[in-house]
Amino acid sequence: MLEQKQVLVTGAGGFIGSHLTETLVKNGAKVRVFIRYNSRDGRGNLEDLDPKVLDEIEIVAGDLRDADVIERSLKGCDTVFHLGALVGIPYSYKNPREVVETNIMGTFNVLTAARDLGVSRIVHTSTSEVYGSARYVPIDENHPLQGQSPYSASKIGADKLAESFYASYELPVVTVRPFNCYGPRQSARAVIPTLITQAMASKEIRLGNIETLRDFTYVTDTVQGFIRASQKQAALGKVINVGSGKEISIGELAHVIKKTLGSTANIAVDESRIRPSRSEVNRLLADNHLAREVLEWEPCVPLEDGIKRTMEWIAVHLDRFQIGKYQI
Repeated sequence: MLEQKQVLVTGAGGFIGSHLTETLVKNGAKVRVFIRYNSRDGRGNLEDLDPKVLDEIEIVAGDLRDADVIERSLKGCDTVFHLGALVGIPYSYKNPREVVETNIMGTFNVLTAARDLGVSRIVHTSTSEVYGSARYVPIDENHPLQGQSPYSASKIGADKLAESFYASYELPVVTVRPFNCYGPRQSARAVIPTLITQAMASKEIRLGNIETLRDFTYVTDTVQGFIRASQKQAALGKVINVGSGKEISIGELAHVIKKTLGSTANIAVDESRIRPSRSEVNRLLADNHLAREVLEWEPCVPLEDGIKRTMEWIAVHLDRFQIGKYQI
């Protein structure tokens, strides 16, 4: 149990990180968060938390590439959830050095500090993108890793660092590998908010490749995967997929969202949104048997219900989105 334990969440200002932080506070943990510094003192998605929850959180701002501030952030922590990363695939095409330095050296700094400070458990965040286009489905944790974008390559490097620290230093690390997570607070960089916002406010839904297949998992289910990974002794040293085990094409997903909203928007292919051909990941479908067995985890929120919950949140916050703009 994490009640009254001191925990650190890196990347807490992000989508999944903010939901994880909120859940940890409500479960009675003493939560410190690490967020990327900016001159506006912006706290990202933490701004959406209830003020009473936010008041319970200790906030540290800095850069993952700064080893000194990372070590200070980890001092006194029992458990570390490392979600901090630059996650945009199109952004990694434009700024590969920043993505590699942040995701690999940032992870190295967190692992090193966790080792030196004797942290009891570190939950490292991977991504299904490390698998690349599926060579077989469902994708289990033994599937080959394929760096089809600078982002996925940086996460492969980070994952292997975590693996090496477990093997070399007996660091108590678990790697959680989420498939496509979605839900309230997600930006239009992700496909489901992009679809919903355009279907709500535009006559045209502009997309990239509509034939790709993805495995979508609602954010509360993903968060429970992280929490269980921090508690189960049998998870140590393992990489564990957290995905629904169901797939849907982006084109079909668009029609589901249109039908739910009663939208008549046309679906159009936007060439600027299409990845380079060898970089496109055509299919991701999770084999989640290990999560079910080791974490005693299973997805609880059906896609249709999760989409409705996401729509409700977006409808209230539609003014935050630049409708139709391709965000990287």
